[in-house]
Amino acid sequence: MKLVLLSGGSGKRLWPLSNDARSKQFLKVLENERGEMESMVQRVWGQIQGAGLADSTVIATSKVQVEILQNQLGSVPIIVEPERRDTFPAIALAASYLYSQKVSLDETVCILPVDPYVDDRFFDRIRDLEHALHASGANLALMGVNPTYPSSKYGYIVPEAEGGGEDFKRVARFTEKPSEDRAERLIEQGALWNCGVFAFNLGYMMDHLLRHGLPMQYEDLLARYATLEKISFDYAVVEKEDKIAAISYDGYWKDLGTWNTLTENMGLKQIGKGTISDDSSNTHLINELDIPVTIIGVSDAIVAVSPDGILVSDKATSPRVKDMVEAGQRPMYEERRWGWYRVLDYSKFEDGSEVLTKRIGLNAGQNLGYRKHMHRADTWTIISGEGILVKDGSIKPVKAGDVVTIEPGTYHCLKAFHNMEYIEVQKGAVVQEEDFEEMFSSWQDIERHCVSDKRAAYGRSAL
Repeated sequence: MKLVLLSGGSGKRLWPLSNDARSKQFLKVLENERGEMESMVQRVWGQIQGAGLADSTVIATSKVQVEILQNQLGSVPIIVEPERRDTFPAIALAASYLYSQKVSLDETVCILPVDPYVDDRFFDRIRDLEHALHASGANLALMGVNPTYPSSKYGYIVPEAEGGGEDFKRVARFTEKPSEDRAERLIEQGALWNCGVFAFNLGYMMDHLLRHGLPMQYEDLLARYATLEKISFDYAVVEKEDKIAAISYDGYWKDLGTWNTLTENMGLKQIGKGTISDDSSNTHLINELDIPVTIIGVSDAIVAVSPDGILVSDKATSPRVKDMVEAGQRPMYEERRWGWYRVLDYSKFEDGSEVLTKRIGLNAGQNLGYRKHMHRADTWTIISGEGILVKDGSIKPVKAGDVVTIEPGTYHCLKAFHNMEYIEVQKGAVVQEEDFEEMFSSWQDIERHCVSDKRAAYGRSAL
């Protein structure tokens, strides 16, 4: 069996901690058994490792989430979508990747979200999807959750009244977010919550691509990705399929997609600086800034503070935040493969020039890419740590207190020996994340290039 984890999300429902670059699955708000804070994706990946499934798992995500995945999980197999185009294109791309890696057409492929909040038995149960798929003769096998109450927030998998096997049911239809009264009647019929987990044989998906004139090879489909219809896998495939089986999972499962559901499972009432008064019952504070926040006499509330903004909301109405967040807002905090950065200030002057100030953390042993900027100059003030600066092929050590100036058109990078922090002031006619041309990303390539430059300039005898 091959597992494909889908990692997406626009980052609106848990604003201001989540944004376009840091969706809900990357927020480090869950306490693990060691008392450490971890994200949903870190928790799920640890469970997958514990179930012995990591070697069979790939993560499909958009290019904006690649670096934060690498930052939180390390070196994991990732399939990169050039852009977000909903779940059908993402699953099609993942299937074509497996096919191009010579995976058998008879291999079972299981698709699941990257952020379910479940107990470990969930991943043991996933293994049973392969048996259900073959024993039922179905083209799709789904895993549904045994409902614990009649919820109107979830979709339902409704089984046929008769038929099925010892460990699977044949699916009659789907009902999306019914009323609570309707949900209660569905539960009486044996309906399951749809948790977005399903499996198919790789050949099934390859046949689907062929029937719709889409390429089977990964590189070919990648080249056409921007032309694929933005459509969910449910609409494109599931709702048109007659032969579907389902198995049930009777353990703990929850969608931590809103502030009220997330805070129910955090384990901590407060993260970050601040104070909550004793008469503020069922109120949570999450503060990512160094400024203390005090809450007095406010109950059933969430107060979330980040560089992107401040949210003060009643928990019951907190899901409305997704409709109030301004579209296209620049993320003020991001995690990258090498560390993190936080925007401190932005100014635009009368002459049209822009100045952006960041605080940047570079993790020990990590390096920035060897790149140049076209339209801006950078000034770095090293706050802490030690490392190596590479500037137009020359290498020199840097430490706390050093100030470095990078002119436009100058190739440069930094590597940290120990955890390093520095202030970066960007100034130019245009200050944008996209303003760079990168030559190398790996430190080995950067070192090799610098040695080559020295040999070219001074000859081998000088080395």
